[in-house]
Amino acid sequence: MVGRLVFLALLIVPIIEIALFILIGQAIGVWPTIASILLIALIGSAIIRRQGLRLLAEIRETMGEGRLPARAVADAMLVAIAGVLMVVPGYFTDALGLVLLIPPLRHWFYRWLSRRMGLVGTGPDQPAPTATTGPRVIELDPEQFRPR
Repeated sequence: MVGRLVFLALLIVPIIEIALFILIGQAIGVWPTIASILLIALIGSAIIRRQGLRLLAEIRETMGEGRLPARAVADAMLVAIAGVLMVVPGYFTDALGLVLLIPPLRHWFYRWLSRRMGLVGTGPDQPAPTATTGPRVIELDPEQFRPR
């Protein structure tokens, strides 16, 4: 499933970018189109650097308090993804990168991801995960298995 989504993204995103380059290039001209792509990449790099440094400080502070910085690490990951999207030339990827740089939207995306993922932490107050805390596994011989 994920492989198909990645394949579709790799196929569809360049087509969208080419179409946007053509439409915007026809509307404002070739040189303004190229200049705007370079300007957006520079602005994106500056924003990412600023937010990235802020997130690193937040991670250090959270770890200094002895707490797991899951939210700050997730924000840092999303800012890094936004940075890659903004450095890649194209209007569609720049728009996606800008969306990931908006803190309320990152918060929504973080909540969405946290409902679909589990976080296992270990530390002095948390036991290490064991085989008994995970899902039950029932091993079957080939003759005991039948498809539904």
